[in-house]
Amino acid sequence: MSMEAGIGVMGTKLGMMTFFEPDGTVVPVTVVGFREGNIVAQVKTAATDGYDAVQVGYRRVRDRKLTKPELGHLEKAGAIPMRHLQEFRLQSVDGFEPGQRLVVEDIFKEGDLVDVSGNSIGKGFQGGIKRHNFRRGLMTHGSKSHRALGSIGAGTTPGRVYKGKKMPGRMGGTKTKIRKLKIVKIDSELRVVMIKGAVPGKPGNLLRITPAKIVGKNIPKN
Repeated sequence: MSMEAGIGVMGTKLGMMTFFEPDGTVVPVTVVGFREGNIVAQVKTAATDGYDAVQVGYRRVRDRKLTKPELGHLEKAGAIPMRHLQEFRLQSVDGFEPGQRLVVEDIFKEGDLVDVSGNSIGKGFQGGIKRHNFRRGLMTHGSKSHRALGSIGAGTTPGRVYKGKKMPGRMGGTKTKIRKLKIVKIDSELRVVMIKGAVPGKPGNLLRITPAKIVGKNIPKN
């Protein structure tokens, strides 16, 4: 049985660096920064919207960067103009109210496990070898199949290419989630969080950080 994750935050990927733990252990970390914090823009309940969720806004922008409906939605909550809005579904929304500022130090602690999602780096149109780790053909002795895809199906039966066939195409640039990454360091002064390992996207990309989902053991059937 899986437990629903709690409230999360949005941040900006700043880059990667090397972190040295007190015992001298070298840890590769991704540094995540927070611009203008995370502010609650709307609280949804089962009675009004059919489910419980908290909508959070992130990254302050100029008024002219948003449409009038977007500005009106944020003004209703008493929040500043913000670029990004995302929802976090919760089992209970007690304790949250519009305009409330979420503090990262209150949500996460050093040593916590988190799930980090964002858009991966786009690599453009790539072939089967790079996109799907296919093997190449012989490069010598008259071989005419080097990096080509090869056969994509039989002729008469089925007489077509099956859906989902691994072929050349656009690679990267999609929403990706990395699960169970450890928070190594939280720096309140610099307003950054250091997360062990790599996360999706390049520096400057938006990240969504939530507590890691806890999956329990399967209960055998009687």
